[in-house]
Amino acid sequence: MSSKKILIIDDDRFLLDMYALKFTKSGHEVKTADSTETGLKLVRDGYAPDVILVDIIMPGPDGLEFLSAVRAEKLAPKAAVIMLTNQSDSDDIGRSKKLGDDGYIIKATSIPSEVLSEVEKIVASKKA
Repeated sequence: MSSKKILIIDDDRFLLDMYALKFTKSGHEVKTADSTETGLKLVRDGYAPDVILVDIIMPGPDGLEFLSAVRAEKLAPKAAVIMLTNQSDSDDIGRSKKLGDDGYIIKATSIPSEVLSEVEKIVASKKA
């Protein structure tokens, strides 16, 4: 995967920093947001990432509400929006798919390098 602009939204600072480092070391340009409000402001203000990784469980609007807003407002239309969450409940996965996610990765079962390769696969399949 060539260099991509990636927006990571998670309220867990440790995970945010860890994933940012992993993607940066792989040659990507990373922006982080510790809330969905901050993430929405970035894309509403014109930031156009290639990939948006968002956690579902967040203070304030959750990741599904973020995805809903991004799709409804047609923000970052070229971005692959991928849920990166510990929510493995089939209802959450189903709601996320209905809202138009491009992928769903469960953090607890994936090490950072697996997250990176899964994101690369999702982006490649979105282009295909």
